[in-house]
Amino acid sequence: MSEIIATYLIHDENNPAKKAEEIALGLTVGSWTNLPALEQEQLRKHKGRVVSAEKTAETIATISVAYPAANFSADLPAILTTVFGKLSLDGKVRLMDLEFSQEFKRFFPGPRFGIEGLRDKLNVFNRPLLMSIFKGVLGKSPDFLTSQLREQALGGIDIVKDDEILFENPLTPSRKRIQAGRLVLDEVFSETGHRTLYAVNLTGRTSELREKAKRFAEDGADLLLFNVFSYGLDVLQELREDESIGLPIMAHPAFSGAIVSSSVYGVSHSLLLGKLLRYSGADLALFPSPYGSVALARESALGIAKELTKEELYKKALPVPSAGIHPGLVPALISDFGIDSVINAGGGVHGHPGGAAAGGKAFRQAIDAVLDGRSLSDAAAYQPELEKALELWGVPVK
Repeated sequence: MSEIIATYLIHDENNPAKKAEEIALGLTVGSWTNLPALEQEQLRKHKGRVVSAEKTAETIATISVAYPAANFSADLPAILTTVFGKLSLDGKVRLMDLEFSQEFKRFFPGPRFGIEGLRDKLNVFNRPLLMSIFKGVLGKSPDFLTSQLREQALGGIDIVKDDEILFENPLTPSRKRIQAGRLVLDEVFSETGHRTLYAVNLTGRTSELREKAKRFAEDGADLLLFNVFSYGLDVLQELREDESIGLPIMAHPAFSGAIVSSSVYGVSHSLLLGKLLRYSGADLALFPSPYGSVALARESALGIAKELTKEELYKKALPVPSAGIHPGLVPALISDFGIDSVINAGGGVHGHPGGAAAGGKAFRQAIDAVLDGRSLSDAAAYQPELEKALELWGVPVK
């Protein structure tokens, strides 16, 4: 029988076996021992099954419960409501993982492009991708935006994304951004041979998103940036599965902190920002790096990356550790996340004394140095962009 196994971390729990049975019954058939034998037999295929229940500390327990797939439809809203709906309100309970049967996994699409598809688009195969963002564009004209875009592309950046708070506005409407950006990026490609992709923020009422994304594709958009946790994982899946859209999707973690940040409540980072994003169709997933101003615990960040890139039924998605990234962190980023990742910087590009183009070049120089086995200080001795970056931000000591 197909089933989904949920694993929970429960605090203030002295009897894990009893709690596990309560969850298995309460989230499925409701009661069991008082039912007549015939009714028990009829409901057996719907009853939750305790897989394991053990103490991991004096009052902390890890519990796993299997839920029959016959209980819910093949969509994430139904699954999450079943395994963690009312239970999320029941004390210090944290959903750590969901294990899908191979049969049930086939109801989810995974990334359309994944790591290999995005590398093909960029013709970049042997290094981490480099991404930057627009800075300070609210209230500015399209000329300001396209000027930033050109500078970042000239700096060798592979992907430039909108800020997640750049919504529809009369000064720089999204379709105008796409069309103007397409012209600039094609010009830079003709001049330098370097291809840069632009990720436009897909926003608006949920009922409008699919048609809007189709228009973006027709206008020449390269990728969609999507604030998935403001809309829901099921909306991400709908966008991924629509063949008339067909664009890579970059999932932004905005609002996820309300769900993952507690160590005793909510959902684990690796499940929400890793596994479920990949299953739903994200090609790239942003999350806080372990190093910056909005730092995530290293173990949690690595857990997200593992879920995005481990061997699975689906294509692998690109991890994008973000926030507080500068060229001096490139050795740590490559050591921790490997070359199948995206180095994402905002201030680390735009804050360079020589401007955004120099900021992009400094990152590319740092990446090349690490992959060539050279220290950043040695590389900076003859590369002024990297030298200036290291003077400003330094190289953190592990």
